Amino acid sequence: MFQLNKIIVFICCIATSVACSQEIALFQQFNGRYDYLAIGNTLNPFENNLDRSFCEILPQSQAELTLNPDWNVVAAYLYWAGSGSGDTEVSLNGIPFLADNTHLVDYNDPNYGLLTYFSCYTDITEYIRTVRNSMYTFSDLDISNILTTNDGYCNNRTNFAGWSIYIIYENTNLPLNQINLFQGLEIINRNVQEKTILLDNINVLDNEGAKIGFLAWEGDANLNYGESLLINNNILSNPPLNPANNAFNGTNSFTASNTFYNGDLDVYNIENNIAIGDNSVEIKLTTGDLDEFGILQADLIILNNMITVLNSQLPDATIILDAYRLECATRIVTIDYTAFNINSTEILPAATPIAFYADGLLVAQSETQDMIPIDGFETQSITINIPDIIPDSFTLQIIIDDVGNGTGIVTELNELNNITTEPITLLPIPEVTQLQPLEACDIGFNQATFNLTEQLQFIDYESIEDVSYYESETDLFNQENQILIPEYFNNDTSPQEIFIRIDTDFCFNFYKFNVRVKNCPPYIPQVFTPNHDGFNDWFNIQGLYTIFENHKLLIYNRWGTLIFEGNNDLPWDGKANKGISNQGNLVPVGTYFYVLYLNDSNYETMTGYVYVNY
Repeated sequence: MFQLNKIIVFICCIATSVACSQEIALFQQFNGRYDYLAIGNTLNPFENNLDRSFCEILPQSQAELTLNPDWNVVAAYLYWAGSGSGDTEVSLNGIPFLADNTHLVDYNDPNYGLLTYFSCYTDITEYIRTVRNSMYTFSDLDISNILTTNDGYCNNRTNFAGWSIYIIYENTNLPLNQINLFQGLEIINRNVQEKTILLDNINVLDNEGAKIGFLAWEGDANLNYGESLLINNNILSNPPLNPANNAFNGTNSFTASNTFYNGDLDVYNIENNIAIGDNSVEIKLTTGDLDEFGILQADLIILNNMITVLNSQLPDATIILDAYRLECATRIVTIDYTAFNINSTEILPAATPIAFYADGLLVAQSETQDMIPIDGFETQSITINIPDIIPDSFTLQIIIDDVGNGTGIVTELNELNNITTEPITLLPIPEVTQLQPLEACDIGFNQATFNLTEQLQFIDYESIEDVSYYESETDLFNQENQILIPEYFNNDTSPQEIFIRIDTDFCFNFYKFNVRVKNCPPYIPQVFTPNHDGFNDWFNIQGLYTIFENHKLLIYNRWGTLIFEGNNDLPWDGKANKGISNQGNLVPVGTYFYVLYLNDSNYETMTGYVYVNY
């Protein structure tokens, strides 16, 4: 979740160039063998509460950083703050740095009106890793214009400026700690006398070394009005540097300095204020008290950041979608995902539940297979059939530590970073393209031989290897019962529907058309020899029998006498079956005339002659 917070801050900054003010909230979280230290200094020459004569800040100030050789710098942030709306570019050891973000906060002074204060920060991790131990000089913070044009800051004695560097480091000899860095910019004063932050999702296993630190501005040592810091409702103090009733008094706990004028860079041991087994810590800052006349008095305190170091051992489950694969013309999605236990202080147990949602609807569930060690991960895959009620384009959510109703079973360091989302669009069933039918001549019994590849001239395709033919749409989708020799396809019915599938890189296109058997004109021979020699023994009209099954054949002799009448079941073998005499006998050699009624609306009656010889 700390990454999400950071992203929100950056978006705000980009959208407005100067970010909106922000409540003190979790900025970064570090889990491991980590600790932190801080350096910094004021740019005020004196405490502004004591001396109204100065209304300018120092051009620079210094602080020394000392890191042990075995301390590995994990992160480092430079903070600077002051009166006015801010200066976003400053220098550290002569190197210019630009603010990653600027926070503004206003105070409506009863005498001087609206007064604005700022704080900036920037990530300087790589710079600190490079320079490490050095005397750091901060300079080029310019707020002189605001101090000279608005005398309210000096007259109400809130003219200040200062800087600090927070360094989070790793040391293998440290216990497993959770470091929470909060930041923003908030005022506590007579109007807002209290700020409470609840830190949950912890599991205190050992209170040794537990501490809290903060960076605050505009605190005054000589204004003692109930300024306190409380942990779990216990007041913290570190006298004489930080008395219990004056927490914001211009001090630096790291150097034991009481000349951090109008700034506080303090850290407190809280071992006695938390207990083993605690799963939350309440942090409270206050100001305001009654003077001897019963009048409420309060110092104006500007809280910039807060940091806690707690020995807390818990896993932190996160999950990412590595890749997904779609199946063409189906609602099946195969998802590769990885469950992590990064930035944790304890193993993530096996069987941690994982829920998959499509547009908020639970569509699948899984769980981790094995225990995931600290900084470890586990990769899995799952195939999901997306329900029809989900549109083709939807948002997939994968949530780890979710039993399917938003409820988790594992206590984690961070319960807010368990979700990953991905927009997905299914590959819908392609629309079929209708082609013109193919026709072929009937070779008998309403069958014909078709060359299905003739349709390819009307289709776009890359390779013949991508083309396949099927007798049903189901077979096409399942790629079953392929027509193996499409050049010589014999139909079963007429018309019969045929399907062509063209595979593409992502899916396929498909086409359909009918094959139709047509009756082609029969071929009528001009001679036949019914001599029983096994060759041309009957009047074999090719393409007639079993094709024009309702035909009628009439044979006449040269005098016009009907001597034979036949049909699909009775071809002419040279014998007469009509007339008064000679029925059943072979007709004499000679020329005979035929009349062929095909009884097909596409053809007229055919007439001609045939010569019978023996």
